[in-house]
Amino acid sequence: MAHPSFGEAVRVWAQIGLMSFGGPAGQIALMHRVLVEQKKWLDEGTYLLALNFCTLLPGPEAMQLATYAGWKMHGTRGGLAAGLLFVVPGALVILTLAALYSSFGTVPVVAAVFTGIKAAVVAIVVEALIRIARRSLKGRTEWLIALASFLAIFIFNVPFPLIILAAGLVGYWRLLSVTDAGASRSAEVAPVPFTSTAQTMGIWLAVWLLPLWPLCSGSITSLPIWRCSFRSWRSSRSAALTRCSPTWRRRSSPVTAG
Repeated sequence: MAHPSFGEAVRVWAQIGLMSFGGPAGQIALMHRVLVEQKKWLDEGTYLLALNFCTLLPGPEAMQLATYAGWKMHGTRGGLAAGLLFVVPGALVILTLAALYSSFGTVPVVAAVFTGIKAAVVAIVVEALIRIARRSLKGRTEWLIALASFLAIFIFNVPFPLIILAAGLVGYWRLLSVTDAGASRSAEVAPVPFTSTAQTMGIWLAVWLLPLWPLCSGSITSLPIWRCSFRSWRSSRSAALTRCSPTWRRRSSPVTAG
């Protein structure tokens, strides 16, 4: 991998900050094209691994990924430069567009221009999702996990931490089931101890759940927040099933006397 100078990296981060349209998906795809494909400052595995960790962390994953990439190349000053240049130019562009829209948004020509921008952003997001999916989802199992996660969060409204926990357990089970004949790299991949995996998942769950602790009322054993969350999830799941399955709706509806 090439190692750029700090000045060259600053110029590239400024360009990324000015061109990063399309939200997190577009920004992640743009950084991948620049950092991995064009500049070759990061390899594919490092970039995808960092993306996975940044997705788990609270906050904007694209900015966290940029900060990590800058830190990886130039330490603390590189992380600060990448994070600031990732945010400040885009904020100035959005401020300029917002001022133009608030001042001239009713003008037909300006309204048509912003309509075209919205259509272009949708295309950028779709292309970015396809690009990231092709590099992250290598096999049939990964595609099935992605599809199951989408259905769980979009249709059944399953809490996001539970989806991540389930996906992590599936990945760990796949690692344990790898054999020398089934994968060419099995000899190079050492199984992860279960205690380390449990500690990692425990730390991750604590990061997500501890901010919710002040919302709890009552004793520790009662945990009313969990009961409330489960009832909310069960009611939303029932509503989703009612909308999506007429057969289930007919069986679940009470029978009234004629």
